[in-house]
Amino acid sequence: MSRTEIPAPEQGGRGHGVDRLKAGSVGLVGVVFMAVATAAPITAMTGNLPIAVGAGNGIGAPAGYLFATAVLTVFSVGYVAMARRITAAGAFYGFISHGLGRVAGMASGMLAVLAYIVFEASIVGVFAYFAKTTVADQLGADLPWPLYAGAMLAVTAVLAHFDIHLTAKALGVMLVAEIAVLFAVSLAVLLAGGGPDGIPAAPVNPANAFTGTSAGLGLFFAFWSWVGFESTAMYGEESRDPKRVIPRATLVSVVGVGLFYIFVSWMTLSGNGLAESVRIASSDTPLDLFFAPTRTFLGDWAVDAFQWLLLTGSFACGMAFHQCAARYLYAIGREGFLHRGLGRTHPRHGSPYFASYVQTALATALVAAFWLTGQDPYVHLYTLLAILGTMAILIVQTLCSFAVIGYFRKNHPEDRHWFRTFTAPLLGGVGMTAVVVLLLVNMRTAAGDAADSLFFRLIPWIVGLVFFGGLGLALYLKARRPERYEIIGRIVLEDAAERDEEQPTL
Repeated sequence: MSRTEIPAPEQGGRGHGVDRLKAGSVGLVGVVFMAVATAAPITAMTGNLPIAVGAGNGIGAPAGYLFATAVLTVFSVGYVAMARRITAAGAFYGFISHGLGRVAGMASGMLAVLAYIVFEASIVGVFAYFAKTTVADQLGADLPWPLYAGAMLAVTAVLAHFDIHLTAKALGVMLVAEIAVLFAVSLAVLLAGGGPDGIPAAPVNPANAFTGTSAGLGLFFAFWSWVGFESTAMYGEESRDPKRVIPRATLVSVVGVGLFYIFVSWMTLSGNGLAESVRIASSDTPLDLFFAPTRTFLGDWAVDAFQWLLLTGSFACGMAFHQCAARYLYAIGREGFLHRGLGRTHPRHGSPYFASYVQTALATALVAAFWLTGQDPYVHLYTLLAILGTMAILIVQTLCSFAVIGYFRKNHPEDRHWFRTFTAPLLGGVGMTAVVVLLLVNMRTAAGDAADSLFFRLIPWIVGLVFFGGLGLALYLKARRPERYEIIGRIVLEDAAERDEEQPTL
């Protein structure tokens, strides 16, 4: 198996012709913060739970999170096995290139780039919406949403210019705050013995995950709440001891977030009462599903704090997705695809600063396009780009599961295991395929009022164009530029890579 290894110096900079990210910039806690921030617990809960309760699996929504936790944990078993062998900023791009071949790797890499590019712009939309409504409600200043969007893009660009340690610190503060308020409300409900129905067991009965108005819709929104957890592998080159940090961070992110979602959703329904929860979630004020128990069990001050934390939580999510997009652009750029400048790192900070600037420009262009065409920041910008990105990343996650099987079938007989490297990734791949089907079946409902837009109808075509464009590029390189084809997904971190003495080390 050919690969190009790069050394792991202490500082960022060039190493034998390849610009390196700054090694040792972040530890286990920092990687967990980055991954959990992309999942955005407060945004996922307030954005997804009301839809799941009101139009999905109803009172079985917490059980839906339980089911999703189980499936994603199984998926993570194979993902972690791969992460212990391959450390690269491209994560899925590198994993699939090694497991399913370069052609599939390039197609998947292009889809992942698409997903993370649009995810940042999507989150800018929901941040701008929350900022506009919160500032108007609490400060009486009604400002245009593009001002808030521009401010977020600018601050994110500045923070991303420096090494990942600074971003991890900022995300840590915001993440702890948003988790604290959700946990405080849930704990208050638990200690008070719940609301009108006490603390019923029905919401966490696994059978209820498949009941309600549309169980498929509820399950899809449960899985949607985790999008971004897989970003742990992207920070392997910048982490301390990546073979240990990345696998642990992945499992902590999946299981920890899952248990948190189950607890918060269960206590939210308990605090309101089951029938009242369904009524509120189906009303014109679905956020009252959270605000009502917060006011009842903690007080009005907590509702005010909750609103501000919606801002910081969405900002943290957008900043984390920006880092993901920049690292994918960097990973492809340093291999000479798209533009070699994308593979540059800052001589002092070791950050992928050029790729970061490009990502800022792309996100700004997307936000501006929706604004100039009179689209709503929440209904259109957030929802449509989130669906586009989710469709792309779920397809990549599915391929990654099967890539684990392919990789260990051909390599490392000493590491092959009937469960870790075959059964778990097989079940994970089947489970992720089911989630893709759930998205396709429920996409119109998930889009809501934006389902009638031209962009909505173009989403499957955009995903297909990017995927098959990646396939075509790889096949062209294989036929006409074999020396370029050989390095697709093959630049990996030397001190975490499998050794291949026949291949030169850059």
